[in-house]
Amino acid sequence: MPAVLRHTLLSLRDLWASAAPFVLLALLLLTLAYWWLDPMPPKRITLATGPAQSAYDELGKRYAQSLAGYGIQVTLRPSQGAADNLALLRAGEVDIGFVQGGTATPTEDDELESLGSLFVEPVWLFYRADAARKVKRQGTLAALGELKGLRLNVGAEGSGVPRLMERLFEANRIAPNSMQLSRLDQTPAVMALLAGEIDALVLASAPESLMVQMLLQTPDVRLMDFSQSEAYARRFAFLTPVTLPRGVVDLARDIPAQDVRLIATTTTLLATPDVHPALLQLFSQAALKLHGPAGWFNRAREFPNAGQTEFPLAQEAERALKNGVPLLQRYLSFTLANLLERMWLALGIIIAILLPLSRIVPPLYEFRIRSRVFRWYGQLRQIEERMQSGNGTREELLQALNQLEVRATRVKVPLSYTDELYALRNYIEMVRSRLQRG
Repeated sequence: MPAVLRHTLLSLRDLWASAAPFVLLALLLLTLAYWWLDPMPPKRITLATGPAQSAYDELGKRYAQSLAGYGIQVTLRPSQGAADNLALLRAGEVDIGFVQGGTATPTEDDELESLGSLFVEPVWLFYRADAARKVKRQGTLAALGELKGLRLNVGAEGSGVPRLMERLFEANRIAPNSMQLSRLDQTPAVMALLAGEIDALVLASAPESLMVQMLLQTPDVRLMDFSQSEAYARRFAFLTPVTLPRGVVDLARDIPAQDVRLIATTTTLLATPDVHPALLQLFSQAALKLHGPAGWFNRAREFPNAGQTEFPLAQEAERALKNGVPLLQRYLSFTLANLLERMWLALGIIIAILLPLSRIVPPLYEFRIRSRVFRWYGQLRQIEERMQSGNGTREELLQALNQLEVRATRVKVPLSYTDELYALRNYIEMVRSRLQRG
């Protein structure tokens, strides 16, 4: 091995040996910070959606596809609807779920967090035209009070619609026994309406719902115009008035033939307190992409937003709504950007601790190198003292000096410290000269 390379490796070995305690301390602090902050999210999360072919079901698939790009597996949990989702969240059986506004009032024990209002879900009250003619000659309904005597499906158990309609009936002073109420699931209810087994049904769903799309284009099925939509919005904070514009369903067929006033709830994603912040961040970013474009009832970038949320807004959702995708994530992979973002404060504290301690590494390195040479000075001093006191013959002392010199020649030090070694050899030679003269 060349001498230069040998000396370089020797210097690196000594430097590592001197810096090892410092490095081990740094690794220990990093490990503790990683354990405490837990920066990396789990790879699986459960999302409560809704009935098959509902808007929640379709949205759940879109969220799962979006997070799959980051290596996160979203398990979709079908349910009866918003009320069922809320119960699953409170029971801890799911991590996150779609919940309509007005489904429940937050309690003091609730630790659920909202990711903001995602979209509006109009209350679609579809009715058969022939059934409406029994109530009004023109066959057009415009108020809940005109449903008296009709067969009405108010939604399945577990959805948020029955509770919503109960509150609306109370506000209109309508006795539930004045109608024939049923609580069929969404698909059976639509089939019963088309077959004439019921007169009307209520859905609270986004316009992307396949059932809503079909009923809007079904002959002899009409959508009730809520003429008092503004009044409903003033009475109930979770409701907002919306308008279904003329022709928005089908421009060529002019469906609907006129603007239809509706009332709508806002839907949010609620998360349990155990959901990792990085996952909340990913869901919030996915919400910006999925709900940001213009729709039937909103302009572009109107949703998601922080308004009309009955539950506290999660910190990660607030950041996403204000700033969008974090700066680091625009240039780095999600894994690396998330790690740096969540560890930067801990890294700053660790650096602040280690910087003063790093000053002891050079003195340790210097002491380690010089100690290889200086320890032989002790033996040389003993030989010199024996010479001065006459303890030993000249031959014995010369032999001891020769042995010491042989050991000193085997000492390996970096090139920058060879002067220490040469000084030792010169000292040995000086003592030998004194012995030989004496």
